[in-house]
Amino acid sequence: MDLFQQNAQARRLNQPLAERMRPRSLAEFIGQEHLLGPGKLLGRLGPGQNLPSLLLWGPPGTGKTTLARLLAEAVRAHFITLSAVQAGVKEVREAVAEAAARRDQYGRRTLLFIDEIHRFSRTQQDALLPHVEAGTVTLVGATTENPSFGVVAALLSRARVVRLEALTDEALVTILRRALGDPERGLGAIPIDIADPVVDEIASLGAGDGRRALGILDAAVELARAAGGGAAGGDRLVVTREQVIEAAQTRALAYDKAGDEHYAVVSAFIKSMRGSDPDASVYWMTRMLEAGEDPRFILRRMVIFASEDVGNADPQALGVAVAALDAFELVGLPEGALVLTQAVVYLACAPKSNTALTTYAAARRLVREHGALPVPAELKNAATALMKQLGHGQGYKYPHDFDGAYVPADYLPAALVGETIYRPTESGYEAQLKARLEALAARRRRGP
Repeated sequence: MDLFQQNAQARRLNQPLAERMRPRSLAEFIGQEHLLGPGKLLGRLGPGQNLPSLLLWGPPGTGKTTLARLLAEAVRAHFITLSAVQAGVKEVREAVAEAAARRDQYGRRTLLFIDEIHRFSRTQQDALLPHVEAGTVTLVGATTENPSFGVVAALLSRARVVRLEALTDEALVTILRRALGDPERGLGAIPIDIADPVVDEIASLGAGDGRRALGILDAAVELARAAGGGAAGGDRLVVTREQVIEAAQTRALAYDKAGDEHYAVVSAFIKSMRGSDPDASVYWMTRMLEAGEDPRFILRRMVIFASEDVGNADPQALGVAVAALDAFELVGLPEGALVLTQAVVYLACAPKSNTALTTYAAARRLVREHGALPVPAELKNAATALMKQLGHGQGYKYPHDFDGAYVPADYLPAALVGETIYRPTESGYEAQLKARLEALAARRRRGP
């Protein structure tokens, strides 16, 4: 080995294990068989083949950056990478100009990789459009967020959205075993004893993230080295479960408070309460809390839910949700988690009705269709003599002057008389409201 090879190897060994173990070809790539398997979209790429512009959408550690680089190598395209956090319109234009010059002089294509493309502004994305459309560059963007939210429609229509899934535990075990057995880039040159259950534990703690799993392994080996080996004796390093737990510190929870996983977990939380499943409701609530979600966000969703999905089936639900919000402001965390749990269980177990939603929607539709219909004269306030002369309040019957504080009358504008806006369900207390309205309707039909 000459001096240059020694220096290169030293640089590699100083890199994190995850960086050293990046796949060098599509054949080495682990996971995403739905994209790279035989007959799949990216499974048969080779020199000279056409690669469409792509948006790689998936959670962290699933190989988006690596896959982009390997795709460029597979089709023999020049690879340029930009970070949306650091690059601006100037850098985009420079990259496009470089790609155009390379195409014109050497006939070689350019794959422009933009990491975190959802962070590009509309102006930056618009600057890319004509060059993607003209084929000056093949765009491959990486995002952890739903491209529908962060990528402009025009650019979205010019690229294929490719969903990368979180890696399975089996895939992570394969990645870990490869690192343990690779003497050049991985840990194969180190005599390591690590039991299968410990490797499985690392895979589980990786939570679908290959980079995190390799980071835990790397740190656990360093802890074993610091401990001087272990029970195996000699120079062998024994990596224990305790060292793995210490290296991981805490299980990674895939949850971005502004990203796709955020909306997925919130959706699961709401749907679990709506489905009257207190177990799942508390689980998803806890997932959000443990991932660092603001408890006030969760509480606001619960207040909305109390009206939108419980409503008058249990009129106390809104009071419980608002009381939970007030109580949390009083005690904060960690005790406030108990307040949230109590309220979530109540809302999940409560009878359900969405008539607050449907009633408002029905009323809104009538308002929009008919505009500002005149208020019936008998319902207008007669505060002055002139108003009385104009007939305001004339013919109004005061309900408390009648039996049961009710008198048949029309309160809607004349054009809407006979419309039914509120349709109560048979759920919970709302069944009593329905029975009362039916009784009043019967009195109305009988007349005064």
